[in-house]
Amino acid sequence: MADWLDLGQDCLCYPPRAHFMMFDRTIRHCRHCGAPVARRLPDDGDTKLRAICTACHTVHYENPLNVVGTVPHWGDQVLLCKRNIEPRKGKWTLPAGFMELGESTSEGAARETTEEAGAQFIMEDLFTVMSVARVGQVHLYYRARLTSDVFDPGHETMEARLFKEDEIPWDELAFRTVKETLEHYFADRQAGHFSTHAFDIA
Repeated sequence: MADWLDLGQDCLCYPPRAHFMMFDRTIRHCRHCGAPVARRLPDDGDTKLRAICTACHTVHYENPLNVVGTVPHWGDQVLLCKRNIEPRKGKWTLPAGFMELGESTSEGAARETTEEAGAQFIMEDLFTVMSVARVGQVHLYYRARLTSDVFDPGHETMEARLFKEDEIPWDELAFRTVKETLEHYFADRQAGHFSTHAFDIA
């Protein structure tokens, strides 16, 4: 991930567009021609107010950001990364970050796992999908089976380490989405069956 701005335990955000995107996402100028925009209903029957260019009439849409990551597991342990960047520097997290253009959700999750944990793994099924509407984000985590317990974390990670359930530093987790994902993971593991969990975080 890039350098994040701390906007609370439910979200990730990065400068220099952090303030613009999270606190005031209003588009003021056309991304195509630079002219001012007006907020009105489009002429195509859309029922939502949109930012429409007053010169070239381009309609601009404001969409959620996708955060993608994994739950890397090794036997009865999961891999967590100790953050070396703000926000929540020094806190523990699952490897995750913003999805890039040109990649699928699973490709993005795998890339983040490689970058942050330096892990070797095999991607598995989609595990959690969490809508964090108040910050305009959707978080998606995949299970990932580790093929080695040797890690080579990148500069954004102080330490990459395996934890059993009773060793998880629950009070030192960086984000609520990570906590929710881990709770579902260990509950499913106890039940002997993994499902995909989709839910909202208020």
